[in-house]
Parts: sequence; structure tokens; C-alpha cells
Amino acid sequence: MDTSEWEIPPELQPDPSDYGFDLDQALTAVVGVKAMIPPDGFTAQTLGTERIGSGVVIRSDGLVATIGYLVTEAETIWLTTHDGRAVPGHALAYDFETGFGLIQALGRLNLPALKLEDGKAPRPGDAAVLASAGGRRHALRCTVAARQEFAGYWEYLLEEAIFTAPAHPSWGGAGLIGGDGRLLGIGSLVMQQQDGKGRRIDLNMVVPASLLPPILDDLLAYGRVNRPARPWLGLYATEDETGVVVSSMARNGPAQQAGLEEGDRVVAVGGTRIGDLPGLWRAVWASGNAGCRVRLTIARDGGMQEVVLRSADRRAFLKAPRLH
Repeated sequence: MDTSEWEIPPELQPDPSDYGFDLDQALTAVVGVKAMIPPDGFTAQTLGTERIGSGVVIRSDGLVATIGYLVTEAETIWLTTHDGRAVPGHALAYDFETGFGLIQALGRLNLPALKLEDGKAPRPGDAAVLASAGGRRHALRCTVAARQEFAGYWEYLLEEAIFTAPAHPSWGGAGLIGGDGRLLGIGSLVMQQQDGKGRRIDLNMVVPASLLPPILDDLLAYGRVNRPARPWLGLYATEDETGVVVSSMARNGPAQQAGLEEGDRVVAVGGTRIGDLPGLWRAVWASGNAGCRVRLTIARDGGMQEVVLRSADRRAFLKAPRLH
């Protein structure tokens, strides 16, 4: 992976003298991730067939934590180290609820492993480093701006996501490292938000590392958390001033098969009124396990109608990782 074409401005890079641990050594635990997905993969059209980002070594045997969308349906994975070595990897798991992905290196990485934060850290105002693969040149000194709920349009919800500023330009799978050298989270996306003066600022949303230890054994043993899957509708939705609107649908997913249309407004799920994205996803998941029927009340063309969907297990639509 070529990391020579850009770098974080020197004045925004972290200063090793500010930390009570070996920053440069910790940064070598952040590796490049390149994943190749078959063209007929379910996610190929939306996420592409070549995905590039980062991951963080979390165990001495070469276990790497990353963000799941990088490795979903990956047929081939290469991990690139700070000293230019390329090591093949295998996609072990993708947890839809947290968004974490796990990669097992298939050769020796010989890199340090970062310990996972397993408590409530970090808190707003804490200083941290958000780093993609490539050492200090690709590391950004940042501050935790907020810990708050985040709802994604793709049937995703975190109760207490981490938001950092300024935003890192290469956020996918980047490692958020705290002042004690622990891994605080994995970078997921960049988003814009208005500050108190109406100015738009860029933030990174980071998945808290503390969500990984409780599910790690399951992910390693089964490739998923060992409990029934949540119901999935294949529904992409957004919020506006008056509620929740269908923006698009997954190809041949339950929502498309049930006849939902772009622009439909979701008024209720079962008997629960819906006013925002978190409320929508919570109501859908409260309907039962994957495969249950989900009744939506839809506003369309000035009228109301009910649509009943047979939910699905999202994993059933995806190609399984190829065994090596």
C-alpha cells in the first residue's frame, strides 16, 4: 500500500515527548489493510471491490481489529506493516451490531499489540491520537469532542459512540490511542456537525474499543456473536425535520421485496410511533429475531398504508470469507 502521497501537517502530528509511552512503537501496531471483494458480492456495488484502510494489532499472534465494512465479503486481504512488509490475512469476523471486523494475519507480523480499553474511557476533552497506517506522518493529535448516541442509515446504532476533532482524512479502521497507550476505538466514518456559532466542523466517529472484549471470544469461535441475529430490513433511511424517510433499499432485501419506495415516510413500527432513526432501529429490533414479521406504517402520496415485511438475517445475503 503506497503511503507516500500524503501526510498529516507536521504541526498536527503528535509529539512523542507528550506521552508516557513509546508513541512511535505504538504506531507500528497500526497496519494497512487492503481487501479485495468479488464483483458479485452483495456489498460490491455499494462499498466497492477494492477497499483500503487500516487496522490495529490487538494480540501478539497477529489478530487485527478493524472496521467491518473494509473486510465484508473479502476474498483476499493484505496487511502492510510500517516497514513495508506485506502479509496475507483472513477475515475472521464482522459484528453488525458494533461494526468491528477481525482479521487474522496468516504470516508473522512481529509487531506490538495494543491493549484494549475496557472501561468508560475516553471522556469529552481527553486528548488522543487517531492514527492510520504509516507511522507518525499519518497520526493526528486530536481531542474527544463528544460521547453520544449515533444512528447510521444502514440499520446501525451505537449507544455511546466516540466523536473526535479535528477529523482524520484516512479514518477507516484507524486506531484511536489514548494517553496511556491503550486502544480507545476504531475509526468508522467522518461527519459534519455545526458548532455553537453555526460553523460546520468535521468530526470522526469512532467505535469504542470497550465494546470488543465482551464479544471477542464469540467472534473468534463462531465469526459472529453467539445469539440470534437481529431482524434486518435492507432499509436505508434518513431523518428530516418531520421524521424518518426511506432513502433507498438493499437489492432484493426485505424492504424492496415488500414494495417500499424511496420517499416513503416511516410513521410507526407495530404500534410504536417513529420520530427519529434511533427510534426506528430500536422498534425494528424489538419486533423479534431475524425472520420475524415487521409491520410498518408508511405515509405515501398523502395517505397512510401498512406494509408487512418478513425480516432477514443480513449475513445470509453476504458471501462467506474464503478459507485459506
